[in-house]
Amino acid sequence: MSIAPLRTFVRELTRLADRHADDEAAMLDGARLLLADLLAAEPWLPRFCARPHPRYYQQYLLHCDPAERFSIVSFVWGPSQETPVHDHRTWGLVGMLMGAEIGTRYVQDAGRLVAGASVRLEPGDIEALSPTLGDIHKVRNAFADRTSVSIHVYGANIGAVERSAFQPDGRPVPFVSGYSAGRVPNLWDMRGQGAGWDDEDMADPADGGAVE
Repeated sequence: MSIAPLRTFVRELTRLADRHADDEAAMLDGARLLLADLLAAEPWLPRFCARPHPRYYQQYLLHCDPAERFSIVSFVWGPSQETPVHDHRTWGLVGMLMGAEIGTRYVQDAGRLVAGASVRLEPGDIEALSPTLGDIHKVRNAFADRTSVSIHVYGANIGAVERSAFQPDGRPVPFVSGYSAGRVPNLWDMRGQGAGWDDEDMADPADGGAVE
């Protein structure tokens, strides 16, 4: 077990952004392929980035591009936890790492929000969103008895983006999400297994979402 897959993902996503940062479609297509490889890799997510909170879902920063062209986060859902209806103001990819989540898209119609189809993501599944494709949704853990974890990639420093959550009547409420921890994984310590982490530091999907 090693954090090396995340380091490779960051390197390749940086190269992609160097070529296509201003091309949303190219970033979504290229990042989707890279994210699929990351989701399929051996356990690599540090346990402190997979730790649930008893009341609130968690958003752990894994890496932010120095130019804020993209950010990578792990979303950790305790049993039955859910988001409010919210938007993103940038492109994004949601990839399921362990457990499952259910997302419901919304569209605005004459100032009101109209719920669309719900999609269940299982490990390895990836969903795209953007202001162009539609970026308003609500997400919940599909399980009432276990933790679920998804890996999100955004076309900005998502924790600093001014966004909106929505009241049931469609009224927007501005918010900036920030992040759930004051540290990020150390990708660049090449000792040991290539990342400075040992097996006990990694969240393993084989644990069935039972993350400490």
